[in-house]
Amino acid sequence: MKTEEIKIKILVVEDDLNLGFLLVDFLESNGFEVTLFRDGEAGLKGFQLNHFNFCILDIMLPRMDGFTLLEKIKKSDKKIPVMLLSARSLKDDKIKGFSLGIDDYLTKPFDEEELLYRIRAILNRTNLIPHTKKELKTIKISQYEFNQANQLLRFKNRCQRLTLKESNIMGLLCGSKNNIVKREELLLTVWGDTDYYTGRSLDVFISKLRGYLKEDSSIKITTIPTVGYILDVTE
Repeated sequence: MKTEEIKIKILVVEDDLNLGFLLVDFLESNGFEVTLFRDGEAGLKGFQLNHFNFCILDIMLPRMDGFTLLEKIKKSDKKIPVMLLSARSLKDDKIKGFSLGIDDYLTKPFDEEELLYRIRAILNRTNLIPHTKKELKTIKISQYEFNQANQLLRFKNRCQRLTLKESNIMGLLCGSKNNIVKREELLLTVWGDTDYYTGRSLDVFISKLRGYLKEDSSIKITTIPTVGYILDVTE
């Protein structure tokens, strides 16, 4: 029997209809359930009448601006993750947004893939990534077995307990076995940042995972320079 996937429900409030529809299509194609509202008052009413896990708000909205909407949403649920979108990159707007409790601020125009990675990073940090029964099961990787929920990598009768970051990286690699996982996705999802120091940390963690997997020659983590990594499994 197929396990039903639990979907993250995202509230999008954006008055630019073309951008709004693009966001809905893109996010739904990546497994989210999305509801779009075109003004602040409608967005607030929608939030009050429905359950959402995540909010994406434009700042310049008719009938109620994004900052006011943000305040009302946070008053109702201070823990819900919120991302602000804006064509303005003013420092004061960003400071105001973060002082009101936002989790991220993205300036238009933005890359859709970056938006997706940022959303996943926030969900990961706030422990809102949904886990299905399938995801909690042990994954067999040639002679290894990996259980992300328990942060456990097993080879025959020997077990290696992974750190949380090691386990998260391994989970992303296993989820795209034999396909590229981009560095940016790994960095944003696991660390929530893509700066030089987190990049160096990722290299160290990849090296450690290679060491854990060295007992089985049919498995290797291949580096694609400047792009990402592939968990190559020959079975």
